[in-house]
Amino acid sequence: TIKEKNEEKAALLYAAIDSSDGFYQGHAERNARSAMNVTFRLASEEMEKQFADEASKIGLSGLKGHRTVGGIRASIYNAFPRSGVETLVDFMDGFAVRNR
Repeated sequence: TIKEKNEEKAALLYAAIDSSDGFYQGHAERNARSAMNVTFRLASEEMEKQFADEASKIGLSGLKGHRTVGGIRASIYNAFPRSGVETLVDFMDGFAVRNR
């Protein structure tokens, strides 16, 4: 079902956040996490800007968080493909390695 596919996509992304040893820090409590908008922070606003800029260079756009809250927001609505989430997770892994 679409709901199951969305939950799988979100689980991939949350696993990347949770396994980053704190490099990525989720906004929401685990029991309140969204399957549509996955939000997280990095160590600084400068690093979040660098993350969004580098991601956009490989076609991952729209990751900048809410204008007043900041952070990173990945909107993975129904039409967003699993392959896009996989690309984002791969980018996140590499970004963390390059910027620790």
